[in-house]
Amino acid sequence: MNDIYFPPRELEVMSILWRLGSATVAEVRDGLEEQLAYTSVLSALQTLEEKGYVRHEPEGRAYRYFPTVGAERAGGSALARIRDAIFHGSAERMFAQFVSDKKLGREELERMRRLLAERLKEES
Repeated sequence: MNDIYFPPRELEVMSILWRLGSATVAEVRDGLEEQLAYTSVLSALQTLEEKGYVRHEPEGRAYRYFPTVGAERAGGSALARIRDAIFHGSAERMFAQFVSDKKLGREELERMRRLLAERLKEES
């Protein structure tokens, strides 16, 4: 798997595309926290397309942009960088940080427990 890295603005654009499934420049612009010029959003989408993370199709007089890489793949790459840089390569230390987060509710913790149980079964 190739390492995927998105600078903050590109990550925000990708996040909108992942959430919506596809979007026009105007729709991406509306979804951004920071107000950017249409041309700035278009430039970010064109850069993402050059990198192979986005494709477009004509829609009327505009283009509709689609993500070509899934959030899970990009997330896995980002988590690997965080694991290596912050937790010195230790998934256990990173996991401990996750579960110590007081914002996690019981339901989410139970789902995490089930995922761990399933993964342990696979290893048996």
